[in-house]
Amino acid sequence: MDRFDAMQAFARVVESGSFTKAAHTLHMSRTTVTQLVQQLEARLRVKLLHRTTRTVKVTADGAAYYERVVRLLADMDDAETSLSSASATPRGHLRVDVPSPLARLILIPALPAFHAQYPDIQLDLGVSDRVVDMVGDNVDCVVRGGTLTNPALIARHVGDLALHVYAAPSYLQRAGMPEHPQVLEGGHHHYTVGFLWARTGKPLPFSMRRGAEQVQAQGRYVCAVDDGNAYLAAGLAGMGVLWLPEYMAGPHVASGELVPLFEDWTMDPMPLYVAYPPQRHVSAKLRVFMDWVVGLMAVHAPVAGH
Repeated sequence: MDRFDAMQAFARVVESGSFTKAAHTLHMSRTTVTQLVQQLEARLRVKLLHRTTRTVKVTADGAAYYERVVRLLADMDDAETSLSSASATPRGHLRVDVPSPLARLILIPALPAFHAQYPDIQLDLGVSDRVVDMVGDNVDCVVRGGTLTNPALIARHVGDLALHVYAAPSYLQRAGMPEHPQVLEGGHHHYTVGFLWARTGKPLPFSMRRGAEQVQAQGRYVCAVDDGNAYLAAGLAGMGVLWLPEYMAGPHVASGELVPLFEDWTMDPMPLYVAYPPQRHVSAKLRVFMDWVVGLMAVHAPVAGH
């Protein structure tokens, strides 16, 4: 039995709650992971996991051992990356999930420079607006906008996305120019494009201010989507009014494909975070990736007040 492999397999089973998920993220067979954990239990002469046909739960002894294993694995990683050559060139596999518009417009165009600086980092980039099972999917970190709903995650505030309201000329020709945000609500002939937030599956209202006046506008929609690129495409097609970060809208405003609305109204910016699980060790490769995202957002969407 390779004790390192066995400890890594045990830790991943605890984190994912599944032998199958652990095997997938470790690129091993389920049988191998099961055997490694069984051999570890035999060596320690203690039961680490309660197994049923549907669930895997850690025992009290297993929980105590897990805490030590996580620290030990982190120390081993630190020992490797503390070597001068490893510190100078972080290496390894990094799994990241980011919103689709941010990936398309900001992160991916900048990746050649990141690769040139860190050629030994292999990046698996999940591009989605879905809720990610960071442990079960073995994701090292996510980049997300808005309020983080999982307080267990460790989050780093990396930017603030300026928001504004837009519509396509084809929509405005059909529905007319809305003079006040309130006309987007029921009883009027204006529509919005709905964005279905992953954590609720429902569109959220947006707050707009003009002096002492404040309006909560959500609007009626005939089309709602759950992906940022599809949301923009629906707006460009004239399906309704959009709330967009300026980095997404800017090129389309310049080309005349989108028209800014309510320009004397303001909206609170959307905070952008890099988040990772509390048990996930911040390796050298993860640290340089997060620092790279911070640098990118300092150019494209700096934290308010900085």
